[in-house]
Amino acid sequence: MKKFAAVILSLLVAASMAGCGSAKTASSTAAKSAAKSASAAKSSSAKSAAKSTAAKSTASSTSGKKTFTVGFDAEYPPYGYMDDKGQYVGFDLDLAQAVCDMEGWELVKTPIDWDSKDMELNSGSIDCIWSGFTINGRENDYQWTQPYVDNSQVMIVSEKSGISSLADLKGKTVGVQSASAALTLLQDPEGQKSLADTFKNLQEFGDYNSAFVELQSGSIDAVAMDIGVANYQIKSRGDGFKILGEALNTEQYGVGFKKGNTALCDTVNADLTKLANDGTVAKLADKYGISDLVCLKAK
Repeated sequence: MKKFAAVILSLLVAASMAGCGSAKTASSTAAKSAAKSASAAKSSSAKSAAKSTAAKSTASSTSGKKTFTVGFDAEYPPYGYMDDKGQYVGFDLDLAQAVCDMEGWELVKTPIDWDSKDMELNSGSIDCIWSGFTINGRENDYQWTQPYVDNSQVMIVSEKSGISSLADLKGKTVGVQSASAALTLLQDPEGQKSLADTFKNLQEFGDYNSAFVELQSGSIDAVAMDIGVANYQIKSRGDGFKILGEALNTEQYGVGFKKGNTALCDTVNADLTKLANDGTVAKLADKYGISDLVCLKAK
């Protein structure tokens, strides 16, 4: 009887262990199956969400107006600046708006750090640089429209400075905007570097408003800048300043696009011709006091 009981007990224990093993295997198999199903569901959900996002993106890009993003120096009047109402205005921005009105585009005015203009353009953050942008010396760096303004680089000084010619700037401190055409000219051996070498110092500023503050305070003796900007600064600040009679050079403004972006450049270029022919360019030039500088005329 004892042997029989021992056998029975042994069989019961074995059966119990077999049952536990089967339960664990079943539980493990079920868990794996559930995890696989959850993963598949998550993947399917992610794909659906991605498709939904892509559909929304496509809908957004194909509906509404096309945007035209213009990069400009926000402290470069009369071409681009902030008015008393806090709005960005200027000859270049108004002309860009006229192009957008013709094309049915939405103009996006994007103030940029002038030192970073190439980075902004090459990254696609802006479609073009439209801000009293000098073509000369940069002909092969951008896709250019036709020139629309004849410009000169000049020196502006205090009327009480006793400076009446470029030669009088010898030993003086001259201000200029960083990364500007004026700076390039004064650093170019084939430009006006020989003149700049006579200065005590050529001091760079982030914008011309800052340079004028220093000129007014007497910290610097002169500022090299575009004649259109110089005329605006003198007019807006009142008496006390003058432009030297000798220009540093003559140059032209154009709209600069990323090299190779011929399609957009050609569209804007054609529109500029139309705006010249219908009188818009002349009207805006008169509004901003640069009629004598505009070279884009009606044909």
